[in-house]
Amino acid sequence: MIKSMTGYGSQTAENDKISVTVEIKSLNSKFLDLNLRLSKEYSDRELDIRNLLNNTIERGKVGLSIDVQSKGGIKPKVFINRELVALYYKDLKETADTVGVVDSSDLFKLALQMPKAMESESENVDTTEDWLLIQKVLNDAITKCNEFRKDEGRTLSIKFKEYIQTIGECLEKVETFDPQRIEAIRLRIRQHFDEFSKTEQLDKSRFEQELIFYIEKLDISEEKVRLRSHLNYFLESMDLPESSGKKLGFIAQEIGREINTIGSKANDANIQRYVVQMKEELEKIKEQTLNIL
Repeated sequence: MIKSMTGYGSQTAENDKISVTVEIKSLNSKFLDLNLRLSKEYSDRELDIRNLLNNTIERGKVGLSIDVQSKGGIKPKVFINRELVALYYKDLKETADTVGVVDSSDLFKLALQMPKAMESESENVDTTEDWLLIQKVLNDAITKCNEFRKDEGRTLSIKFKEYIQTIGECLEKVETFDPQRIEAIRLRIRQHFDEFSKTEQLDKSRFEQELIFYIEKLDISEEKVRLRSHLNYFLESMDLPESSGKKLGFIAQEIGREINTIGSKANDANIQRYVVQMKEELEKIKEQTLNIL
């Protein structure tokens, strides 16, 4: 089953102390391109998260955000270093007296603004229990994202089968017109030969050899067989358990080569019409394979 690289997953859970929300978005990309938004408290977990995404998301442009909120609106506690503030104030007061400053009402406010006069200590949320909750929410969001990708893949699979079926139907039409095309070429050459032979001396044996060479040059039998084989191979590869996006892209290139060769050799208006339709369907396939994992 094929999977799309477009995906989305979101999950929220909580315990007694924190509420965790994880959101994952993915788009198509040749490689795994990660953009993580983490709280500063969990920056040391970034490598673990990247390894997890590398093993579960595989490929795509992935945006991940982890939002951790303390329950009950708990804010970081602020501590005043009283001894240091007192030293700052004393030093400022002595300096003000030395230079003759009369109004010293702002010295205390200034002392509070000095380095390390006030320090905040964030509540410790990165406990083992809390990180286990974050991991569970992250895994659940990844699971939802992958389910989203599978659903998108099923939709694309239906479209691919429709495109391949249309190309196959066009190929059947080409096969129907091909014998008529060969016969028309034979008659056209024969008419020219009859007209030319009335005025010129020709070696009929040599002419027949040239005729055979010319018809073989325009023969598309091998191209039709290879194209049919590539179409079947494309359908088979869609059902492989492993990621097949790149493989489907390569097969689509081979399909395109056979269609182009048929178009260049055909020299027939009816066949060219179906060649154009096959190319149109193939372009849809190529566009969609870029979004396959």
